[in-house]
Amino acid sequence: MTALDLSSPVAVVGTGTMGQGIAQVALVAGHPVRLYDAAPGLARKAADTIGSRLDRLVEKERLTADERNAARSRLTPVDDLSGLAGCSLVVEAVVERLDVKQELLRALEDVVADDCLLATNTSSLSVTAIGGALRVPGRFVGLHFFNPAPLLPLVEVVSGFATDVDAATRAYETARAWGKTPVACADTPGFIVNRVARPFYAEAFTVYEMQGADPATIDAVLRESGGFRMGAFELTDLIGQDVNESVTHSVWQAFFQDVRFRPSLAQRRLVESGRLGRKTGHGWYDHREGAERPEPHTADPAEPPAYVVAEGALGPAAELLDLIREAGIEVREAEEDEGTRLVLPSGGQLVLADGQLSAEFGDVVHFDLALDYRKATRIALSHAAHTSAATVAEATGLFQALGKKVSVIGDVPGMIVARTVARIIDLAVDAVAQGVATEEDVDTAMRLGVNYPLGPFEWSRRLGRGWAGALLDEMHEVDPCGRYAPSLALYRYACATDQREDTP
Repeated sequence: MTALDLSSPVAVVGTGTMGQGIAQVALVAGHPVRLYDAAPGLARKAADTIGSRLDRLVEKERLTADERNAARSRLTPVDDLSGLAGCSLVVEAVVERLDVKQELLRALEDVVADDCLLATNTSSLSVTAIGGALRVPGRFVGLHFFNPAPLLPLVEVVSGFATDVDAATRAYETARAWGKTPVACADTPGFIVNRVARPFYAEAFTVYEMQGADPATIDAVLRESGGFRMGAFELTDLIGQDVNESVTHSVWQAFFQDVRFRPSLAQRRLVESGRLGRKTGHGWYDHREGAERPEPHTADPAEPPAYVVAEGALGPAAELLDLIREAGIEVREAEEDEGTRLVLPSGGQLVLADGQLSAEFGDVVHFDLALDYRKATRIALSHAAHTSAATVAEATGLFQALGKKVSVIGDVPGMIVARTVARIIDLAVDAVAQGVATEEDVDTAMRLGVNYPLGPFEWSRRLGRGWAGALLDEMHEVDPCGRYAPSLALYRYACATDQREDTP
């Protein structure tokens, strides 16, 4: 099954931001496009807005004047659903209510032919449930574009329980012909991106709720150490706290209140207070004119240690040893090559975040995971109340000597980046094991849909396939609420790797 022919008319029902964006994508690709909205006059207003956007594309030299004129001639607002007769694809982008979508689709079936592809742009509702109202449910599919649709490349092509393979393939190939990067997924709460991305927000909020660090510091660590484009607090302010919490709550409810997807009480209070982010002028941060942005906690300068003793190769942080040597600090090798830690002159230990608390040990400072220790500009450290001041100072000075800013946070198991990445990997592996999508499509979706620096499986291969499970096991020991218990899929994933490596 191939993509729709460019001569085939495409319709978009619902002319809000997403509807306009999807219509523009189909229009620029070369299709005749029809716009419909139940509210009188909105379809014509949307057509004018799209025309203005095409003008801006000409100004930016992304379209020629002739291409703009041709596109405008193919755009038709209609005042009644009957005007969509003869379309080969209809995408609905109306309000996120199951009853409204089902009623619309039943009405569409009375207008379009049985071979017309029907699609929903829902981000939170079940494609299967929406399509359950149809007389011909096999031709119904999810086409989840990301906002703004003309700019963001990802489209999740979602097959409901009753979706025919041919319909899903035609939708997939059409999205690709429109210049998008489609990923195929089964109908699961949150699809790929909104399912796998939940820990990015949840773990940041949890660290905050534990009094581990303030929003500005957590965001800075996620950006400057984890390599994420934005931190969780600033990103949810941009999205809208009400929107982000609604998606989280929807996924949590759809998974029968699975503790892994539990919403944040702190975010709930933010929404209840009307602090929804940029759109209201205040969220986690104050966005009002003249408001000062809070600075992340950054430790004062400290003297670096004269030497460190390396016990083991430091695992995912192995490149630190080269950086330490390059900074002129002596690296001594331990006689017994056991463990994965640095011993400081004070006798204290510096250990990569492993899911344990510093409070469990005598004199230990943990340091957080970094995407790239050479390029990272900030490193988080955590320690217990009883950790010696000398050990904290030496650990701080060591990373400062490597050119890093240092943020000292509370004694939080898994710290910030490590716990976030481990949980993202776990949910990704679990999704693939349940047949939601392939490893490649999950990685593509998370890179393109939410701008992650690496896909979860790319991250896992870099860190070692057993890394996430080991860290989550330790976190589950400390906090046995069930949220951090590694999935069975993650355990099998690590064991299968070990068995392949052990096979002669």
